[in-house]
Amino acid sequence: MHSTHLLLEEPIRMASILEPSKPSFFPAMTKIVGTLGSKSRSVEVISACLKAGMSVARFDFSWGDVDYHQETLENLKAAIKSTKKFCAVMLDTVGPELQVVNKSEKAISLEADTLVVLTPDQEQEASSQLLPINFSNLSKAVKPGDTIFIGQYLFTGSETTSVWLEVAELKGDDVVCKIKNTATLTGSLFTLHISQIRVDLPTLTEADKSVISTWGVRNKIDFLSLSYTRHAEDVRQARKFLSKLGDLYQTQIFAKIENVEGLTHFDEILQEADGVILSRGNLGIDLPPEKVFLFQKAAVYKCNMAGKPAVVTRVVDSMTDNLRPTRAEATDVANAILDGSDAILLGAETLRGLYPVETISIVGRICYEAEKVFNQDLYFKKTVKYVGEPMTHLESIASSAVRAAIKVKASVIICFTSSGQAARLIAKYRPTMPVLSVVIPRLKTNQLRWSFSGAFEARQSLIVRGLFPMLADPRHPAESTSATNESVLKVALDHGKASGLIKSHDRVVVCQKVGDASVVKIIELED
Repeated sequence: MHSTHLLLEEPIRMASILEPSKPSFFPAMTKIVGTLGSKSRSVEVISACLKAGMSVARFDFSWGDVDYHQETLENLKAAIKSTKKFCAVMLDTVGPELQVVNKSEKAISLEADTLVVLTPDQEQEASSQLLPINFSNLSKAVKPGDTIFIGQYLFTGSETTSVWLEVAELKGDDVVCKIKNTATLTGSLFTLHISQIRVDLPTLTEADKSVISTWGVRNKIDFLSLSYTRHAEDVRQARKFLSKLGDLYQTQIFAKIENVEGLTHFDEILQEADGVILSRGNLGIDLPPEKVFLFQKAAVYKCNMAGKPAVVTRVVDSMTDNLRPTRAEATDVANAILDGSDAILLGAETLRGLYPVETISIVGRICYEAEKVFNQDLYFKKTVKYVGEPMTHLESIASSAVRAAIKVKASVIICFTSSGQAARLIAKYRPTMPVLSVVIPRLKTNQLRWSFSGAFEARQSLIVRGLFPMLADPRHPAESTSATNESVLKVALDHGKASGLIKSHDRVVVCQKVGDASVVKIIELED
């Protein structure tokens, strides 16, 4: 049996499947984004999440106010300090999300085959017969026979907590719908989704702008997750907005693709964005179920070739209430890794799930096993072919470093970088060993004060598969004499040894700048 896609040279030995998974300091090369919320906001739980492998904390502003999220973030800072684990911060915007407004927060029971009215009059009380919504043009956007889904936060797909409606008739601004399944909606906020309908609302709403310019600026967010990105222009507008907000000009924008409109303009969006989040919950409603995997594979491949992080969502929904994922979910996580995803984003599973720490831990272990059988050789050849010739100087150095590391079976690649670009390019070629990205801070000024750059660049590599950042002493310039480089290298090697990544007699590939030249060197460690 000789496979060209999935396995390494020989089939997986059955014996290796029965061996227990080895605990490791780096649980997996794949990164895990955890959403912090009601069940995961204490210092203890966040500390356990960091130890289990979470490297990016996501703050979802479609619920909870600024003070609530600030309190959670202060707890995150305390957890980072006590665990000494790096963690980046992602702000997730609400965007043009259609919502049912339930001010009383009473549970709403909906019976199959009865009628319910959706009204733009938000002063009305939500009930089994009437649901007020935050969109005044719904009656102009839909027609009889259209399908509307309503669920809490995200659609669970579970028939008891989300409901699907069929538009029966339009009465002025009201939309009368037939209920297709019996369900109970609980909580204060439900998301409303209409399949393949253009919602005429701005991607970055006034509420989003207010949160970014207050909470975002105060906390120097590393990533902005731009919900419902539909056009490249959405990303450009967001970047223009961030560029006027002090340090946020460095914030990376991840386009969240949630509907057919975003999918149609995917190539242009990818060019503008720093990374992509495939929001499979909403995509699974906008697309026929049998097409979702095709989009995932095509989108992840395009992100890989562009060297931009691809993040996949909605992988272990059942772990919101259960200690173990289903077999289909475990396989789904592994397939996302084999497709080339950089990170897995956990939403409800960590936000309000009963087992946030166990979820991160299990997902990390599945990623680790999938990485062991990822066909790096085939991936490398595909990427080199896609990049074509002549390669840029940096691209050539990055691919050479990865090729050398694989040939000499290096245990780690160490890359000195100040912008983070060189390290990201090395990671683009998906080496089988971790890449220690040593970020050398640069001194810069805005004419009023001097400051060091580097912290943003280091944290932003926490969403890239295989990249593990460390900040160097700012007294060491990135392009420098061999003497200062040797001392930084020693610090990096000591860090690798302390974390169990490097042992005596290991080989290490080092990628660095010396003067104007970029150098790839192989060193063999002594005792």
